[in-house]
Amino acid sequence: MEGMRRSKGMKSINDPSEGTVTDSPELHTSDLDDLDRSGFLVPAAETSPELYPYMSNMSAGFMFQAVLVSLSPKPTEYVTLRMAQGLAENTMMKQLAVAKWNMMWEAGHYRRRIFDEDELPEDMRRIANIGDVNVMFVPRTRSRYYEYAPLLHLLRRSTLERFGLPFVRAGQWPFVMDSTGPDRFLPPDFEQRLASAWSWEIWRRLVPGSPLSAFSKDEPVRMLSHNLDFWLPPVTEVIRTILGDFPEVDKGVAPERIRLEDGSFLDGAVKGNPRQGGPIWIGEEDAAEALDWSIEAADKTGNLRSILDAVRSNRVEDDFSDRWSFAREDFERKLYRKRSKIRVRFVELKDTIPVQGPESEIIGQLVTNDFLTLLDGPNRQIVVLLNSGVTSQSEIAQILGYANHSAVSKRLKQIQKKAANYFDDL
Repeated sequence: MEGMRRSKGMKSINDPSEGTVTDSPELHTSDLDDLDRSGFLVPAAETSPELYPYMSNMSAGFMFQAVLVSLSPKPTEYVTLRMAQGLAENTMMKQLAVAKWNMMWEAGHYRRRIFDEDELPEDMRRIANIGDVNVMFVPRTRSRYYEYAPLLHLLRRSTLERFGLPFVRAGQWPFVMDSTGPDRFLPPDFEQRLASAWSWEIWRRLVPGSPLSAFSKDEPVRMLSHNLDFWLPPVTEVIRTILGDFPEVDKGVAPERIRLEDGSFLDGAVKGNPRQGGPIWIGEEDAAEALDWSIEAADKTGNLRSILDAVRSNRVEDDFSDRWSFAREDFERKLYRKRSKIRVRFVELKDTIPVQGPESEIIGQLVTNDFLTLLDGPNRQIVVLLNSGVTSQSEIAQILGYANHSAVSKRLKQIQKKAANYFDDL
């Protein structure tokens, strides 16, 4: 653990060989704040697309000669603990216990079997005593940074800037140690900003061709895209999958079954070498690929595809804003059937009730009366005669005083065109 503290920039405080700090009689609070800030935040000049964002893993091989590997681990859940900072013995012991627990991530829900009860602080022990649960312990913070760090560290610099989020140094999964206290350097509404930034980043993957602004704030997919707790499991699943392909550290451990105290074997787990650590993703290209995988994983962890299909099939007009989008056009095409939904034709029948078209029995007299108001006098008379049972063009011509049925035929074509336009707009 000492090596990790050095990587966080703390060596100069504790090691007299670094004369630049120990020459001063004491460090002021502002000096410590500056050190913590530089340990947590990264200057904009160091956020090139090739190197940022960045998520890394520390190998369990630094602490363990062998690891327990669950063959079918349960989904990972995050449990927050109250964790102090500083060099007090109790604080350091708890930090060490959390680091060991989390670094055994490959054990999954069998992790509690690795530790004796007296190795775990009381709050960790209570969780372990629940049974075989796959939990990661992270510090409890106002911002919930450590819970949502896997999401934050997938976002591009441009997205962070758009939503006023700071450039945090490389994230680490699983959590090992908190040496800075992130709440001091994050905005008070960090969770809300992160939700908006995350939604912005993944939206085009969820609803291609239609911008986020084309939908109302309470549209179901838009709300789902802001739900960080929905997206944390698939991102975690992707991280586990990536790390599962890391090579092993050669500790000379041959895979073998785990024998329990009663002589039986632990089903579903084996002993093996720890895996190497290193970058989980580094740079925008890697992060974008991991983000794509997370969308796919969300179908496994949260039935994402079924949710999207259900929402698309049951949209209502209130789901959209005033802005045009392909999604809105598809919705309106289905709702109003822009391709003519009524084929209007007049059929001449003998000794039967008049028929205007295939929809007449459904539409009924009310629509006919509304449509009549759009016609001039002669055309209205023709429709009235058709509706009253006079279906022969010759009879209509005779009743209206035309010399032959030609004039009636022309007027019927006019009526048919108006009817098509009218019923298509219903």
